[in-house]
Amino acid sequence: MTATPEQPRGATVRPEDVAWLLLFVSLAAASPRVSNAEMELLAAIAAFQIAEPRIGFFRSGSGVAGSIAIKLGLAYLLIGVTGGIASSHYPILMVPVVAAATALGAWGAFAATCAAALSYLSFLLFLDFTRLEIPPDQIREICLRLLMIATVALVTYQLAAATRDQHRQYTATAAKLEAAEAAARRGERLAALGQLTAGLAHELRNPLGTMKASAEVLAKNLPEGNDVARELAGYIGAEVDRTNTLVTRFLDFAKPLRLEKSPGDLHETLDLAAARLEKDPSSPRVGVHRNYSPDVPALAFDADLIERVFFNLLLNAAQASPEGGVVTLKTRSAEGAVEVSVIDRGGGIDPANRESIFNPFFTTKASGVGLGLAIVAKIVDEHGGKIAVESEPGQGSTFRVLLPLA
Repeated sequence: MTATPEQPRGATVRPEDVAWLLLFVSLAAASPRVSNAEMELLAAIAAFQIAEPRIGFFRSGSGVAGSIAIKLGLAYLLIGVTGGIASSHYPILMVPVVAAATALGAWGAFAATCAAALSYLSFLLFLDFTRLEIPPDQIREICLRLLMIATVALVTYQLAAATRDQHRQYTATAAKLEAAEAAARRGERLAALGQLTAGLAHELRNPLGTMKASAEVLAKNLPEGNDVARELAGYIGAEVDRTNTLVTRFLDFAKPLRLEKSPGDLHETLDLAAARLEKDPSSPRVGVHRNYSPDVPALAFDADLIERVFFNLLLNAAQASPEGGVVTLKTRSAEGAVEVSVIDRGGGIDPANRESIFNPFFTTKASGVGLGLAIVAKIVDEHGGKIAVESEPGQGSTFRVLLPLA
């Protein structure tokens, strides 16, 4: 159904309002027989046409149907007071028919056309056929009028359907362009931050190595009984190891990926990622439900990197899930691609953070670095795929990865 757009503030008179007024004034002036009832009904139809877009109720589904019923009723009364079946105002029935064809789709247009035709034919019931006889040419005229109403309904519906299809195409194209722009912006950020990270990580490696070696030498040469100094030297070594791990992750993020693609069974790789999750000591205890589609074909991918992608996604899903919860791993064939979904039933993602979760160094975890999902997005991009997230706060999240077959 097509909703009528809200009127801009301050718009008191629209060009359409002037057109409707001129049209109904012209109808009144051209009428072969003028009566007070005819003038009043023409004024009522014009007033309703002008007021309808300004009333919010008539933009709802039931409001549109009610509006069409009111227009049909007013048109019926106007025809009734201007000669019934012989009225020159019969084209007024096209107003509700056109409105239905525009707003209610095929069945709505059909129903309104039938209602308009039956209401027009109902005026035959008021004729006294014991004294009157309708000539054949008049019967053909009545049929022609009904066919004209049906023709207008059909043409209007086709135009409205074409407009709706075009609108859907524009919306889909705009969504694709927005996604492409987001991916391009993410790629630019990744490239800039990757260069910065690589340089910084290399500069940190040498002093960290010196600190590690110095801490080990210090620990070996401390006199017996100096437990505090020995403990502090151990802290230095542990923190250097932790920092080295972070530097390694930074370098993994910064360095170009070299894919080693080979045809393989994606489900086997997903099973390896799930098994790795179950063995990971940092993962909460959750179950992994596999919902694999049997029609997923083999495709070429880097098995190690794709396993890393889904291990990270499964780990995030497990950490977001309640203890003892279930994470779903689902596959299906898409058009020219395979879609893999990782679904959790945790707390969901804050809408304010949804656009940033794939950015490097963005994290909401106290001990997180913010590179996990950035690396995941980078690997998926290198495979020519796409990754997207759907999330409702309190309802969980779904990460969808689309991997192309070619």
